[in-house]
Amino acid sequence: MLNAFVTAAAEETQSPVLPALPDLVWGSLAFAIVLAFFLWKVLPSMNAMLDARREAIEGGIKRAEEMQSRATAALEEYTAKLAEARTEAAQIRDQARADGAKILAELRENAQAEAARVTASAQAQIAAERQSALVSLRTDVGSLAIDLAGGVIGESLSDDAKAKAVVDRFIAELETAQTAGKA
Repeated sequence: MLNAFVTAAAEETQSPVLPALPDLVWGSLAFAIVLAFFLWKVLPSMNAMLDARREAIEGGIKRAEEMQSRATAALEEYTAKLAEARTEAAQIRDQARADGAKILAELRENAQAEAARVTASAQAQIAAERQSALVSLRTDVGSLAIDLAGGVIGESLSDDAKAKAVVDRFIAELETAQTAGKA
């Protein structure tokens, strides 16, 4: 008990703010051990984790920058191809218009040639029919004139070559008179 009394008396003289020397030594030793463990084990693993996180973030940023540059390059390539396609489409349209105009010109030329051919053919046919009609008319007028003259004279003049010559001369005089009247 005496010992308890001495420690109790010693405790009364101790400051409540400052710990006792053995407590201070043991506390400092425990703090040093925890600090050494923290510096030796915990701090390197935390640094490694923070370094890994930093590298992951930096790598992510680099990948994002690379993806951004690839996307920009792809956009530029797409824009260039689109412009090229538009230019090519315009050229194709212009070529189609030129081809269409050329085809139209050829069709017009062919139609005009066909119209000229049909007109020439029709004119030739009209001339042939006119000539045929003149020959037929000449024959009919000649025979009517001979019959009429034969009726006036009272004799048949159809066998006479002289009568045919007179009829031909009469028709020729009519034709010259007709062409002179047109002029």
